[in-house]
Amino acid sequence: MRRIHMIGIGGIGMSALAQFYFLNGESVSGSDREASPTTELLEKKGLRVHIGHNASNIPEGTELVVYSDAVWPDTPERLRATELGIPQISYFEALGEETRGRTTLAVTGTHGKTTTTAMLAHILREAGKQPTAVVGSIVQDFGSNFLAGDLNLFVVEGCEYKDHVLKLSPKILVLTNAEWDHTDWFPTFEAMQGMFRKAILAVPADGAIITNVNHPNIAPLLTDVRARVIDYTKENAPKLTLEGEFNKMNARAAKAAAKAYAPDISDETIDTALSKFRGTWRRFEYKGVAESGAIVYDDYGHHPTAIKATLEALRAKHPDKKISLVFHPHLYTRTRDLFNEFVEELSRSDKVILVPIYPAREEPIPGVTSDALASAIAKKNKNVLALHSFEEIEAELRKTASPEDVIMTIGAGDIYKVADNLVRSPKK
Repeated sequence: MRRIHMIGIGGIGMSALAQFYFLNGESVSGSDREASPTTELLEKKGLRVHIGHNASNIPEGTELVVYSDAVWPDTPERLRATELGIPQISYFEALGEETRGRTTLAVTGTHGKTTTTAMLAHILREAGKQPTAVVGSIVQDFGSNFLAGDLNLFVVEGCEYKDHVLKLSPKILVLTNAEWDHTDWFPTFEAMQGMFRKAILAVPADGAIITNVNHPNIAPLLTDVRARVIDYTKENAPKLTLEGEFNKMNARAAKAAAKAYAPDISDETIDTALSKFRGTWRRFEYKGVAESGAIVYDDYGHHPTAIKATLEALRAKHPDKKISLVFHPHLYTRTRDLFNEFVEELSRSDKVILVPIYPAREEPIPGVTSDALASAIAKKNKNVLALHSFEEIEAELRKTASPEDVIMTIGAGDIYKVADNLVRSPKK
């Protein structure tokens, strides 16, 4: 039994890995800067989580420190681990170590990774294959972002940021799609394509690459590969409980991957599993009805293409409603580099409310602000506001929303808290 301390344990991948370690007999502790649904989930499962980063959080006898991307080398716990000579590895390095030598199905791509990973794990579980899964969100069907199963079969989400997916060794690689993102790491889209190309070439000859072979950003990456290439767009998607054409594409990708891994699974079994799949936290998630009568949703979308797809699905579901998007921009670099695309897609909403940019790992960039984004949107859509706190947003929506409205909080930060508060009874 190892003693492992995880810094940033509330991260969506970190918290899943923590559950894996814990259920496999490791002694696990961790910390994060604030409480969250994932830290609450871990505590309910018996893991000890410290809120706040302090050097004293590291238990005596710790043999390994695992840290998330959001944790810098000068974090007190990492400094203390360095002083003590404790080995430190990143989350994806740790995940790569645990899955190496085991059959791994990894899902990567700019959009749809989380839902596709969850769908694939759900299919395999329903088919009796007992996968172990690490998913980038809490899956309603699992009640967690982790699914315990056979240690020789992993279904994992492989992020492209910092080339993380290259730390994995998948036999089956699902590449959902490819667009420029993580602009702080990839200076150009071509750099991002190069990383995806490396991931494709690493798949062994007896493996498979599941992708959209006709996607203009992907087709050039598929030459001279060792593994067989499977076009997921040829699969039929059953009727889903989830909204949007993008989720049908996710379902096709998951279906193709399941069949590539286990050809004995029938289409009927796969379609039945997909039709029952209930979705994941923060992916077009219905939250309830606000006191005003407005319908409230929440979504993790933080890229212009994701915003476009989510808005289209929302209009298809509620064609007679006015839609308010409450957007939390994520990262200064992404906002700067995709500025015009954000303006274009956000302006399509009936009303847009912006909050200050969620910085995550970045320092501010002069001139890159939500106010600047609001000013640009106003040239296309006058019904836009840049507010400066969640409290201001909630007050604005309580004052102006009606039963004719649909409110969607959207973004990779913690904007979901606004949706949660709107559907609760206001404090007396």
